[in-house]
Amino acid sequence: MSPSTNEREEILMAHRMGGPPFTLPWASFAEFYRSRLKDPVFAGQVFLTYHDDERGLRRAYTYSEFDAQVSSVADSMRQFFGLRRGDRIATVLFNHDQTVFIYFAAWVLGLGVVPISVEETVEKKRYILEHSEATVCFCWQDYEEEISGLLQEIDSLAMVVTVDDETHRHSVHGVLLPERTQRPHDDHTPSLEDEALIVYTSGTTGPPKGVILTAKNLLMDADGIAAWHGFGAEDRLMCVLPIHHVNGTIVTVLTPFYFRGGAILNRKFKTGSFWRRLADERVTCVSVVPTLLEFLLEANEDLGRYRLERFRGVICGAGPLLKETAGRFEDTFGFPIRHGYGLSETTCYSSFLPNDLSAEEHRRWLIDYDFPSIGLPIRHNDMAILDDRGEEVAEGGRGEICIKGRTVCSGYFKRPDANEAAFRWGWFRSGDEGFSLRDERGRPFFFISGRLKELIIRGGMNIAPLEIDDVLKSHPAVKFAMAVPFENRFYGEEIAAYVVPREGQVPTETGLLEFCRSRLIFAKRPKVILFGEDVPYTATGKPKRLELKARLAAALARYRDVQFKDGTPS
Repeated sequence: MSPSTNEREEILMAHRMGGPPFTLPWASFAEFYRSRLKDPVFAGQVFLTYHDDERGLRRAYTYSEFDAQVSSVADSMRQFFGLRRGDRIATVLFNHDQTVFIYFAAWVLGLGVVPISVEETVEKKRYILEHSEATVCFCWQDYEEEISGLLQEIDSLAMVVTVDDETHRHSVHGVLLPERTQRPHDDHTPSLEDEALIVYTSGTTGPPKGVILTAKNLLMDADGIAAWHGFGAEDRLMCVLPIHHVNGTIVTVLTPFYFRGGAILNRKFKTGSFWRRLADERVTCVSVVPTLLEFLLEANEDLGRYRLERFRGVICGAGPLLKETAGRFEDTFGFPIRHGYGLSETTCYSSFLPNDLSAEEHRRWLIDYDFPSIGLPIRHNDMAILDDRGEEVAEGGRGEICIKGRTVCSGYFKRPDANEAAFRWGWFRSGDEGFSLRDERGRPFFFISGRLKELIIRGGMNIAPLEIDDVLKSHPAVKFAMAVPFENRFYGEEIAAYVVPREGQVPTETGLLEFCRSRLIFAKRPKVILFGEDVPYTATGKPKRLELKARLAAALARYRDVQFKDGTPS
């Protein structure tokens, strides 16, 4: 579904920015991809190294070997699965070398990828598969029965391809696309405007929204990240974040390929192997969320046994970073935090603290204010703090962080309502409150002071509180329920719920937490239940979530330093 004329104009305005023009030297992702492979100097250089600690597995692929794997997957997509440029595939996978092959093969063919977390509920998977109009779903073998069961329910889904540890041909369910749809081949020339990702991100109201990112978006952000940090062919970036999110995909998989470096892909983040892996794989930089910094601080491993002379620090964002956490991490381990900011709607990162700061300047911007600074916009973005009329506020004044430039998405898929709200005044409206302060050189350093939206960001994961509200409200003893975030040292934010019981009913905290256990994944479950008698709605029926959050803050403060495990405080 194409956006309306007005929608398109607003979105296009948000792509324009000041400064000198910048043009990528490739006409398509496929052309970019080939440019990284044609130089024989790099053919034997290792690009991708995959680790699965639970199985003691390590697999490494040179650029040449990586290309062979990607080409094999692309051939299957085109010849056996009948996929053509402009088609859309979904993936129900996790961090795995096969997942990376599938992503790159799709982009080379001009296909859009819709990543879905394996941990999502079947209802959420069904919604994303149906709404995205994906024609083929690549799913991990453990989810074969679950996803194949949706084939008859979703008209647009023609095939489920099961992926195992060695291949994407393990099992196929459905009808080959050319037989099912009789679609003509797309002979149009591939373009950087081809859709590359639709990333579904939780919203404050309604179902998740699909953020449309083009090949141009991906390459522009990779270029900006590489240029900002000065990454080159000698650098190796480690991925410990899930690659169904843009952070893991863009920063630590695509960007290393962009600068012809190396990517170290971990099946999962493991505190016990983190520092050893940085040393063994001669890693230059790793992208994390604040939660992982807390886990590393809690483990407090002695680094004296490791040779970490190549390691230059951590990129950190995608969630609230406490200045106390930042200071303790740098004091304890001696490596700088390259704090930054971005959203799925801006591909990934839009700003970072500069790397040319002195140690004293870096420390000042990181911990001397109420919030760590998110730095300056990278070269493909403009940023501003705007008021509710779209006017820029004075230095130090609070307003909404707004972004424009080459990494801004093409809008939300089939959501004109969301596009109208998010694209205004020629900017993308982040929904985050912030302010800026200038340094001695006149550069505006940006800060996040809160969120205008009601999203809960737990460990870098966006969680829509309404989903939690709905689960609790389905309990027969609950009259009203509202999920609210509270500050937590381990996850940046954790989740509490305010509950008003039905008359004559006496639900317990333990009972409600157990009720949520079978209906929400652990990350989305409330960890604390607080009971009350009043229903916090406005006269027009809108929930007063932010007001409730402030009212409950004192009662929830005692859980700030609690790490919750399996739904209960530990």
